[in-house]
Amino acid sequence: MLAYLFKRVLLMIPTLIGVITLTFVVIQFVPGGPVEQMMMEMKGRGAGGEASGGGAEYRGRRGVDPDKIKEIQALYGFDKPPLERYFIMLKRFARFDLGQSYFQHRSVWELVKSKMPVSISLGLWTFFLTYLISVPLGISKAIRAGSRFDVVTSMVVLVGYAIPGFVLGVLLLVLFGGGTFVQWFPLRGLTSDDWDQLSMMGKVMDYLWHLVLPITASVVGSFAVITMLTKNAFLEEIRKQYVLTARAKGLAERRVLWKHIFRNALIPLVTGFPAAFIGAFFTGSLLIETLFSLDGLGLLSYEAVLRRDYPVVLGTLYLFTLIGLVTRLISDVCYVMVDPRIHFEAVHR
Repeated sequence: MLAYLFKRVLLMIPTLIGVITLTFVVIQFVPGGPVEQMMMEMKGRGAGGEASGGGAEYRGRRGVDPDKIKEIQALYGFDKPPLERYFIMLKRFARFDLGQSYFQHRSVWELVKSKMPVSISLGLWTFFLTYLISVPLGISKAIRAGSRFDVVTSMVVLVGYAIPGFVLGVLLLVLFGGGTFVQWFPLRGLTSDDWDQLSMMGKVMDYLWHLVLPITASVVGSFAVITMLTKNAFLEEIRKQYVLTARAKGLAERRVLWKHIFRNALIPLVTGFPAAFIGAFFTGSLLIETLFSLDGLGLLSYEAVLRRDYPVVLGTLYLFTLIGLVTRLISDVCYVMVDPRIHFEAVHR
């Protein structure tokens, strides 16, 4: 087990470097780099452009003092060749220094931490509600497979899966956010303007009140996958020989379900639990955040790409890729803990 873990940790390094290198190479050819963005702002034409971030000749620079261009290039580090900038970036990342935003004048770490409350709120509630509803529902569907309950619930969760989250969000705003009918829930943000003056219970209720619509829009489409996965896993275990043997011995159906079937059927869910838990925080829906005016990590990444804020793009990519690799390793470890029949040493001999 330890040898396997050591190999996986060593493999993370080239994987991480490969992802960062590929992204770094690609952005050298992306039109409208940060220097050009600044040139356009100085000329009063707004952001935008058509040249690479590395400093290729660009019509937005015409009429701007060449010395000023060199000053801006030095400010953003584009006075150095790409290879030198690449190795400087790798050295920073090795120290977990994600760099400084070009346009927000804050470190990438500070920006990520400032957006985390929104992402944690959306991710945590979406994750727990999805599992708390989908797993019991999937078990009930497996026990009553083929019944009217099974058919009706399948139709409901599949319809929810077919509706995009942002479309459902718009519908919820129109119906319950004061769009056309009633205004039961707020339109934007996680808290009200007078949140600081509220009591502790008032703050909790205000926070939950703001979360109802965005969480509903985010979670409805997630039910189908976990529900059907749970149902199929239980059905597969129910048909196995050890279940028939347990029933033949006269064991109560409840004991057969929870003592014999439950553990084996939940292996696919438990092994994917760490990835789903971590992913809920870092894969927030950009459209949901935009629709409900929630300033989270999704909106941060989107704006960084639009403005060619390369430290934010590369820094968040590095952080999220590292978290993803570690989470995948934790998932493998969970697989061994849940199913003792798995031995990594035997697999890798």
